[in-house]
Amino acid sequence: MRGWWQEITGLVLPVDCAGCGRPRTELCERCRVLIGGAAGSVPVRRVRPTPEPPGLPPVYAAGRYGDEVRAVVLAHKERGALGLAGPLGTALAAAVRRVGVTGTVLLVPVPSARRAVARRGHDATARIARAAARELRRGGAPARAVAALRQRRPVADQSGLGAAGRPVNLAGAVTAAGGAAGLLCAAPVVLVDDLMTTGASLTVAARAVEAAGGRVAGAAVVAGPHDEELHSDARRCR
Repeated sequence: MRGWWQEITGLVLPVDCAGCGRPRTELCERCRVLIGGAAGSVPVRRVRPTPEPPGLPPVYAAGRYGDEVRAVVLAHKERGALGLAGPLGTALAAAVRRVGVTGTVLLVPVPSARRAVARRGHDATARIARAAARELRRGGAPARAVAALRQRRPVADQSGLGAAGRPVNLAGAVTAAGGAAGLLCAAPVVLVDDLMTTGASLTVAARAVEAAGGRVAGAAVVAGPHDEELHSDARRCR
């Protein structure tokens, strides 16, 4: 019910740009370019956290997480601006293309905690994964979004943990959903998420896919950190 109401109110009520606040547009052209995937966007880039967790697949990001991009991601995830799933999915699709899979590809979202999904009223990562798959199919690439992973135990909120605490928090917490093992073996998997910071969530998700017999070709995110933020993280970890 909450998701339906959010869809309706987004159509009938005036909105401001989720990124910069420009009036009467849910996402202005400048912010659309900043999140990536649109004409004129900066090229998709590979991002590596420092330290890089063992087992992290190659990760490609469409945009840089900060300011307007951060505001757009949070508006979709936390404030239910569901109309942003389209442009976020377009950005995610651009990152998926850089992974370089030929033929059918499975987009597998990093699973969110059930309580977080219930609080938000929607599964933000699964929603943009479906939008990305539609965008890829429109371009002729056979793609499916499959929620094939789940959290099998409660975990702490990752936002309050650093690079050392996140892998410990997630260790053994993600597994293949019931009946998904066969599907994960049917085509190369690209793990998808809205953003990447330490890489812990993607690493744990990759291990779960591989434990089920699947092959992870890489990972794609809407946004990754600025290069200078990566260097700053490295200094803190030392």
